[in-house]
Amino acid sequence: MQYKKFIVITLLPTLLFSCTKLDEKLQDSTTTISTGGGSASLPAVLKSVYTSMQSTYQDQGNIYALEEMTTDALIGPTRGPDWDDNGAWRVLHAHRWDGENVHIRDVFSQLLTTVFLATDYLRFDATSPAASEARYLRAFSNYLVLDGWDQVPYREPGESTLQPSKVRKGVEALDYIISELNAIMPTLPAGGGGNKGKANKDGAKALLMKCYLNKAVYANRAAPTFAPADMNQVITLADQIINSGTYTYSSNYFDNFAPTNTVIGNENIWVQENIVGVSGSTGSTVRSRWHSTMHYNQNPGGWNGFTTLSDLYNKFEAVDKRRGAVYATPGAANPGNRTNVGFLTGQQYDWNTDAVLTDRAGAPLNFTPAISLIEIGNNLEVTGIRAFKYPIDYANDGSGNIDNDYVYFRLADVLLMKAEAIQRGGTGTVAGTYGSTALGIVNNLRADRGATSLASLSLDNLIDERAREMYLESWRRQDMIRFGKFLQPFQEKTDVSDPKYLLFAIPNTQLAANPNLTRNPGY
Repeated sequence: MQYKKFIVITLLPTLLFSCTKLDEKLQDSTTTISTGGGSASLPAVLKSVYTSMQSTYQDQGNIYALEEMTTDALIGPTRGPDWDDNGAWRVLHAHRWDGENVHIRDVFSQLLTTVFLATDYLRFDATSPAASEARYLRAFSNYLVLDGWDQVPYREPGESTLQPSKVRKGVEALDYIISELNAIMPTLPAGGGGNKGKANKDGAKALLMKCYLNKAVYANRAAPTFAPADMNQVITLADQIINSGTYTYSSNYFDNFAPTNTVIGNENIWVQENIVGVSGSTGSTVRSRWHSTMHYNQNPGGWNGFTTLSDLYNKFEAVDKRRGAVYATPGAANPGNRTNVGFLTGQQYDWNTDAVLTDRAGAPLNFTPAISLIEIGNNLEVTGIRAFKYPIDYANDGSGNIDNDYVYFRLADVLLMKAEAIQRGGTGTVAGTYGSTALGIVNNLRADRGATSLASLSLDNLIDERAREMYLESWRRQDMIRFGKFLQPFQEKTDVSDPKYLLFAIPNTQLAANPNLTRNPGY
């Protein structure tokens, strides 16, 4: 039964484009099964929209890879015979992808799966508050498609699948997303409390902030011109979130990502709720955030793959709490008080016994800052600083599903977006106790994280602050494009990239299925 469900889900993006009798039957069949012929099961249908997003954002090979591995924050090196995968990871970091890249292809399809499911839900419920949630999830997915590919396929609820879907591009697509968010805002659940796991008003405001902050980028990715009016929209929305009084700094930075993060983390605005052991709920693949980077011999065992880059690590002061921490989680006694979340470098130890760990050949497991796209030799298991920011859920890791809620938006991002909007010409305002200038807001955040104050603020050290605060949260590619850094050389990418890489390639399979899609320039 589960195998059949998987086949249906993977076919759904094709429904947006293709025009065969199979599509019509599949849609009718899905409707009958999903709704049971009435509205009683609509909550289950809406839940399927949320569930469709889990792997897209939480697995190491999807949004995470596209948004972080294409930047100066993450690398997926080939380690001898391990992690080659036909070079799919290497081409992301080196900016050499095309329309055949498996990760680009899969993410495009996954995002459109969510769009399809949300739109199909709206065939049966177009007006209730739950319908506003579906529209928000569709808008969020549309936004990621716009951000990555600039072409957003769409259908209206109930529109025939016998014709290829229409496509919105660029600013037209952005204007539609903004109009959707404003239209549903009054009927979305309030932010905070038990609504952090739902599409909510504050999450919609945070997404609107992203829309206005990046509006100039979608008009001209190579040379954006930021309008003060757009920056003031960002500031106004930030102040509404701040003045709600719902969100404050968490007592520990890593509480925001811990197994009980929605309960103990006070910064989170919108999360993907991952509940283990509750009837009707499922865990998540956030575990890949530690398994993909940890060595095989570390507790609870890893895949010895991804690493961060020393240039990112070196942006942190030693006193900066965000760089790494001794974090208390059941299942790791950590008698040696070793750093067990954040950035792992140097000799590694067993977090239960404090025994010195070795690699598979018996050599000391000593993570080195040096890393290359292709690793060879005797040290290929230890090269690279390992980083993850979701503390390990030892209680559930063995089941494959863990309890850490995945974070989409949180207060610190809102504050940094406000600071950036002021820096780019918006008017500073007083909201909360965080300051009214870009420098004041950034230093308020840095003080909470244990870092020293900056004497002045520029766009260059502002993007560095976003790197320190938001590392590995799947916003780095967007940030680097907005700040004009994405095409420039960075560690293990030695050349200036062709401007075509400001967009991902439309997958060849999608081009073949939908004549309304066109190749992005340069591909």
